[in-house]
Parts: sequence; structure tokens; C-alpha cells
Amino acid sequence: METLRYLLLERLYEWSKIPYRLLFKKEAAWDISVRELLAYRPQTLGYHLGCFLLIHHFTPEPQLEDHDVFHVLTSTGIAVPDEIAMQWLLFGNGKRSLYLFIVLIVGSTLFIDHFKSFIKAFKRGKKANRFYNLNYLNLLTEPIADLQHTLKIKPL
Repeated sequence: METLRYLLLERLYEWSKIPYRLLFKKEAAWDISVRELLAYRPQTLGYHLGCFLLIHHFTPEPQLEDHDVFHVLTSTGIAVPDEIAMQWLLFGNGKRSLYLFIVLIVGSTLFIDHFKSFIKAFKRGKKANRFYNLNYLNLLTEPIADLQHTLKIKPL
């Protein structure tokens, strides 16, 4: 049963990526590779994003690059409950979208045993300065520690 709920949410996410991009994402893709990100100075957001992608064997998802930036800035893991917690964090930070509400409802229902961590993530997002809507492509050269400090994103 445990693996079934993980598998279900992972499949729902995979199926939803293309419709989500077509219906909700208006920004252009960054058109940047992991190699290019790793060429940034080591203290920058770009470099840290490149390391995150490399470590997890990911490539930048066109029009969804901000999602990986959120992982890097907030030090949120990539396990399914962590992904749901990150959506709670973004909700606490002020993000509102149909997709986010669907993830919160479905994810929180399937992972009710993680609800305390979801509430903790929500509170963490509320304490931070608004960051969910920034243009991170323009911030890739900025030191990650400075961004976290300015945005009041506290380490876990």
C-alpha cells in the first residue's frame, strides 16, 4: 500500500506536466543546460542549481525551471512527501493556482501521516519574504546565501 500511493502521485505528476505547461505556464523556457549552470561561480544560485540537477540526474524541465530553484533555495528534498511539503511552503508564501490546490488536496489526502510536516512547511513559507514569483533566470549569478538571507528562507 505504501508504494502504491508514491507510485500514484508520481504518475499523476508525470501525466500533468505537459497539460500544466500548455494551460498555465506563459514564460519562455530558459534553454540552459546543467553544464552551463555548473560554469557559474560556486557560490551562485546557478551553480547550486546545476549541482542539484546533476546529483539527482535531472535535466532542466522547460518552463518548470523555477520548481528546481525552489528545491535549491529551500533545501527541500525530492521524495513525494517533500514535494507536497514544498507546495505547502509555496502556499504559505502566497502562491495560488489551481494546480497547487490540486496537489495540496490530493497529496495531503494520500499522505495525511505527513500533515505535521506540511503545516511546518506552510509556516516556513509564511515567514519568508515573497519569493515564489521572482524571475530566477535573472538571479542565477547571485550568491545563494545572499538570496536566502534577503528572502528570509531559513535553513531546515
